[in-house]
Amino acid sequence: MGGELFRGLRGGLHSFVATGGGRGETGVMCRSIKTLRPPALPEEATEEDIRAAALQYVRKVSGFRAPAAHNREVFDRAIEAVAEATAELLGGLEVRGVPARGGAAS
Repeated sequence: MGGELFRGLRGGLHSFVATGGGRGETGVMCRSIKTLRPPALPEEATEEDIRAAALQYVRKVSGFRAPAAHNREVFDRAIEAVAEATAELLGGLEVRGVPARGGAAS
């Protein structure tokens, strides 16, 4: 779906988002999203780890480091939705040699 929107953009979608979509926003993110499951993370991801990853994801996808006041509510809802989906994913993953975490974290 989104591929059609960004076809023909020099550098592709990543370049478009990283530069703020050509609208002058600074979209360069301060860090990458890290892997939140063993063995990359020796212990279970904390709620803080999951929320930080969700924030980075929403920043990257939106192209905004911080939203304007009129976008704050939708930005915050997106962070919550991504954090919830991430916790559910991590709770259900089965990694070889590591038992499942037994359900989604809340």
